[in-house]
Amino acid sequence: MNVDLLIQTLNFISPLSAALDQRFRETLKEEHWPRKHHLLREGQKSQKIYFINKGFARAYYFTREGRECTSWFMGKGELMISVYSFYTQQSAAENIELLEESELLSMTWNQLQGIYADFPEYNYTGRIVTEKYYQLSEERAVLLRTLTARERYERLLETHPGILQKASLGQIASYLGISQETLSRVRGIRGDLTNVKKTINPQI
Repeated sequence: MNVDLLIQTLNFISPLSAALDQRFRETLKEEHWPRKHHLLREGQKSQKIYFINKGFARAYYFTREGRECTSWFMGKGELMISVYSFYTQQSAAENIELLEESELLSMTWNQLQGIYADFPEYNYTGRIVTEKYYQLSEERAVLLRTLTARERYERLLETHPGILQKASLGQIASYLGISQETLSRVRGIRGDLTNVKKTINPQI
């Protein structure tokens, strides 16, 4: 089990003690899942926090009209969690889906609470991780209000360079808050239509 990338990520936030480092190595579980596997579905209680060693994922929800809307994308080297459901242990309002075959590290809510209790210094790191998700949510809201469709698309490509080979155009368009037709026009202007992902979910 390869936990070095996760330990490196956590150490970047705040250095781990030798004892805490060992606790993580003893607690973490490696999981392998295929593309399209759901780690969480709306209505379920989020029981685990994940770290992506390899793979790509998204979170999405359904509007009142039944339209699917992608709220975030996550890739290699990132921690992945349904924040509200995990920390409150209430039912989730979102779904988490893997967009490619993935290798993950996981830890349960109970295991994480044990670490918080035994290593109070880790509470700081946990707070930073939680804040990141609220920052992502706020950032997306700001982007939707202040940037043009093309600027939003450019920003997404900077953040996730290989996303065109991993997510469908419908998923990308819903994240950007635009129609697939608008996304196609934006991509045509950039001249990257040759990178279109061949498998597009016709229901999105």
